Amino acid sequence: MIDQATVDRILDAAQIVDVVSDFVTLRKRGVNYVGLCPFHDDRTPSFSVSPARNICKCFACGKGGNPVHFIMEHEQITYVEALKYLAKKYGIEVKERELTNDERQAQSDRESAFIVNQFARDYYHDILLNNVDGRSIGLAYFRNRGFRDDIIEKFQLGYALPQRDALPKAALSKGFNEKFLTSYETKVMVDGKEQTVTKGTGICYKREDGQLVDRYAGRVIFPWVSLSGKVIAFGGRLLDSRTKGVAQKYVNSPDTEIFHKERELYGIFQAKKAIVKEDCVYMVEGYTDVISMHQCGVENVVANSGTALSKYQINILHRFTNNIVLLYDGDEAGIHAATRSAEMLLQDGMTVKVCLLPDGDDPDSFARKHTAQEYRQFIDDHATDYIRFKNDLLLRQAGNDPLKRGEAIREITKAIAIIPEAIMRDVFIKEAADMLGVEEKRMVGYVATQRKTNREAEEKRRALAAQAPNSPQDPATPQPEIPLAPMTQPEMPDAPPLPTMEDLPQGGSGHVSKQSTANSPFSEALYKYERSIIQLVVRYGEKTMCELTDDEGNTTPVSVIDFVDATLHQDDVTLTHPLFREMLRLAVEHQHDADYTAERYFINHPDTTISQMALELVSDRYQLSKYHFKNQTIVTDDNRLQELATEITINYKYAIVNESLKEVMRQLQDPVIVNNEVKCAQIIQRYTELREVQADFAKRLGERVILEF
Repeated sequence: MIDQATVDRILDAAQIVDVVSDFVTLRKRGVNYVGLCPFHDDRTPSFSVSPARNICKCFACGKGGNPVHFIMEHEQITYVEALKYLAKKYGIEVKERELTNDERQAQSDRESAFIVNQFARDYYHDILLNNVDGRSIGLAYFRNRGFRDDIIEKFQLGYALPQRDALPKAALSKGFNEKFLTSYETKVMVDGKEQTVTKGTGICYKREDGQLVDRYAGRVIFPWVSLSGKVIAFGGRLLDSRTKGVAQKYVNSPDTEIFHKERELYGIFQAKKAIVKEDCVYMVEGYTDVISMHQCGVENVVANSGTALSKYQINILHRFTNNIVLLYDGDEAGIHAATRSAEMLLQDGMTVKVCLLPDGDDPDSFARKHTAQEYRQFIDDHATDYIRFKNDLLLRQAGNDPLKRGEAIREITKAIAIIPEAIMRDVFIKEAADMLGVEEKRMVGYVATQRKTNREAEEKRRALAAQAPNSPQDPATPQPEIPLAPMTQPEMPDAPPLPTMEDLPQGGSGHVSKQSTANSPFSEALYKYERSIIQLVVRYGEKTMCELTDDEGNTTPVSVIDFVDATLHQDDVTLTHPLFREMLRLAVEHQHDADYTAERYFINHPDTTISQMALELVSDRYQLSKYHFKNQTIVTDDNRLQELATEITINYKYAIVNESLKEVMRQLQDPVIVNNEVKCAQIIQRYTELREVQADFAKRLGERVILEF
């Protein structure tokens, strides 16, 4: 962990113009600089760099941030790695906290495993290029596959000699510890509990006589490289006639603390920049599929290497893009693989297309026959949204059989129901209804019912998980960095239940209850008001807007953060949007830190979701710069902070009351409630109370104009 003092030194030293200029040609425009955006295919300069605020932003694709975030995005590395990158650039010594003996040993073991893997990669690659057997067997195989020398070098392909003790002897002669050549289990203590961890690399294994044996002897080698560029594992393929009838044509490294196959993607290191640039990733199945596509010029491609797509792999892809094309063979196995993967991706909010290649072709063979332009054109012409793909597939299978068509409707309903975005569901519902010959209204009902079933099943699963004893987390299992989902407005539930009496605002004039915002069906309507509140906090949070004087004449300064927090708590109001709620919590918690300024704190926050939102809120394009008040001239923010803060918070509460009134009016139109005299009388009473609250807020707002953002 890098200590905060060092982080602050790095942030102070890193100048945005200096950092961006390493990658983008900038020219001065006024007080700022502009250039072509490195994150998308930019033809007109839309990338703006502000030296005064030390931030950059593309007004076309929206990407940007401070120097750390720019390096994270451009180099596709973590926050800590970006800090170290900048520290090296500016000659700053990175000081990390002192590790315990156990932590130091664990770190040493991991680094040793990486070093052994790097040695093995270089050894296998050297054998391929410079050994007689390596050139005549391994290199000949790759060239027969059509791989150029530059591609062989790019992926550091190699060959393991048939002599099973060749690599172990070479490694031991270099002084490597044999335990890191194998994989071995050891006990570690985590939170006071003993757990078993698999360490080492698994490049070799031991025979009963104790002899070390190369796991990949006689195979061509495909190294696995992590996002950060470290060699984490190997895949080895048998050659020639030995592949016939062999169950294990490919052998991969065993799972260890540095490699879990279900959590890695082959080719991600070589593809990450292209994925960001294209804002799309192609998913294939095998090593040679990835390599051949790179050779033909299509580089935004990765492989899950025969394993079922996992949540961890989806999380990796989500760091770079929201768009994925599943590129599989057109046979039955390819269709099954596409179906198996697509629904997990849909559930995670990704836009999924399926492209099946012509019969007899796989991504490898197809790439060897076509240029990059032809390959991309084929994908553009034949890639189909997964729901449409599944519609076509099920209808072809069903034919005129009514029972099969009914089953097709159920399957399509299940697929649409897992899509988290309401707008996309609506689009697919309409299209599926047309294709299946079902009334759209009925299709909406089917999907709503299925989503309810899904929610109940998930709640039941969580309840069972909560009752089950906690299983210890394997400390050797690398935990992926799971990014927060992209910032969107809160999604409205499909069919929100009518609020109970407890869900409506409580209390007398001027009081709004917490229940009216927490888990509210009208949270989407409140988004713009909550955004204005957080914009105020980010831009001016630490500034004093007024002073309070007690009976003894002592004055206490009140910051914008204090005012917003106290005003919301006064009426027991909680922001509905989780990101805004977290940002307000952080502002309140850290406002008394030394040299705290809200803008700097949030723009430099390590959570990129928070920092990107802060960037949006301080950007000139969205700034709270000037306001018109009735019968008044234009006023600036700094001159009228108290009035501005009061206006924004009252508008927010006023919006809560208005949305609550809409809910009450909707209840009063329900025949079940209207025919229940007791319940109807209660709701009418609540309506009266809400109108009183509304009138009070209207009076407090006076003739001010309600702000709209």
